[in-house]
Amino acid sequence: MLEEILKQTEERMNKALSFLQEEFKTIRAGKVTPAVLEKITVNYFGSLLPINQLATISTPEPRVLVIQPWDQSILKEIEKAILKANLGVTPQVDRGIIRLVFPPLTEERRKEFVKAAKKMAEDCRVELRNHRREANESIKELKDQGKISEDDRDRYLEKVQKLLDKYIELVDLALEKKESSIMEV
Repeated sequence: MLEEILKQTEERMNKALSFLQEEFKTIRAGKVTPAVLEKITVNYFGSLLPINQLATISTPEPRVLVIQPWDQSILKEIEKAILKANLGVTPQVDRGIIRLVFPPLTEERRKEFVKAAKKMAEDCRVELRNHRREANESIKELKDQGKISEDDRDRYLEKVQKLLDKYIELVDLALEKKESSIMEV
């Protein structure tokens, strides 16, 4: 019962951390990655599909993305979706491919990205604390129902706190790593 609560809490905290790491991929650092296009969907015969399901995306240079659609008829739709996403670049369509040339990041833009990363990390910390609160409530409820002793309650409340501390530390490390990659010129 108590181990199950602990296990579920750790799974939820792990999912929150994984989500944060995926979100960090959408923030551009020095080198542009195909992850900046992950949230962009394209209307393909009435269905909204991510670009990576409609084309090959490559990075021939650190600041350039090349999108090569498998179906050439979708080229204009991909271009429209990129413009609508407001990435700060204008797609260049040339012989069946779309080239996105990202400008070098200014110091101000880097600081904006760091600020966004910090907000994402704080949102993750809040979610982790919510998972701790839910676990603590479940443990206290078991004690109130007389299913566990006070010692068990205290021991498991401490285990949940240690779990939270571990994940907060992982969030801080991920943020530190992302910050340094953003500020790297």
